[in-house]
Amino acid sequence: MKGRADGEREKTMRQLVLCDEDVADAEVIPLHAEAEEPRPARGMRRAEWLLVACGLALLPWLYVLATSLPATATAAHWPVTWVGLDALEALGLIATGLLAGRGDRRHALAAAATATLLVVDAWFDTTTAAPGDDFATAVALALGVELPLAALCGRLALRTLSRPA
Repeated sequence: MKGRADGEREKTMRQLVLCDEDVADAEVIPLHAEAEEPRPARGMRRAEWLLVACGLALLPWLYVLATSLPATATAAHWPVTWVGLDALEALGLIATGLLAGRGDRRHALAAAATATLLVVDAWFDTTTAAPGDDFATAVALALGVELPLAALCGRLALRTLSRPA
């Protein structure tokens, strides 16, 4: 019985040696090889150029706005504007949290949109606040809540999108 076990062990050792020799000569393929980026379709290239052209066309419009808008204005639906913006932020935070909790990579999209909304909210809060206590409150909320949450959402989106699927 012992002779049979020794023979099987010797056979196994020969197989391991042969396997090692095969592996030594084999080509090593990295697990995450850099894939060549596919060339975008013609329609996508057109969309890219259209978006760039529209962005450039807005630049002169910014000058028109900066030189022609009044310093103050009255908005008819002021409460609806702010409630709507904050409702979108709440929805974005909830969606990002739920999707991330389930491991769904689409949370990166919700996180990016929510980060944008939070930065816009901080911008409009501080630029539309009355001088004094209102402005101080707007700055405190921007620096203490909105911008840190925006940074967290942005980091979450970038980290997720930079990982391979």
